[in-house]
Amino acid sequence: MTFYVENETDVTYSFDVEQTVAAVATAVLESEGCPYQVQINVLLTDNEGIREFNRQYRQIDRETDVLSFPNLEFDTPGDFQNAEEQRADCFDPDSGELILGDIILSVDRIAGQAREYGHSLRRELAFLVAHSLLHLCGYDHMEPAEAAVMEQKQEQVLNALGITRDPA
Repeated sequence: MTFYVENETDVTYSFDVEQTVAAVATAVLESEGCPYQVQINVLLTDNEGIREFNRQYRQIDRETDVLSFPNLEFDTPGDFQNAEEQRADCFDPDSGELILGDIILSVDRIAGQAREYGHSLRRELAFLVAHSLLHLCGYDHMEPAEAAVMEQKQEQVLNALGITRDPA
């Protein structure tokens, strides 16, 4: 699996961001039974940067904590059967990896939400990566039942990795 992580801010963390992204993404993909090696792009930006992406791609003029841009269309969340039908658009011709999509994270919101919820920066980043990865796997949270499924899956992955809500 290939994880491209770019930090366009001056923010640094006391933990290895790439290792955290890889661990969370791998755990989510394993829990979803993804049969492919994948590529995922992750961009760390600030509130103004994510606001611009949100305005440009979603026509919502405000910052948010995370944006997910799936590359694969799912009939059923977590069901990768349609991937082969989308091969020309979704697989890297050089590596053969499934290009699952892009994740954009706001370092400002990571810091603020970690403070607000009283847990570590690593836990907040890991939570947002898990959340976004589930979006890349076709999940959504527009309806209460959908939200409950996503919340359960996020917590299962993070707990299995030992990334808990313990104070920072």
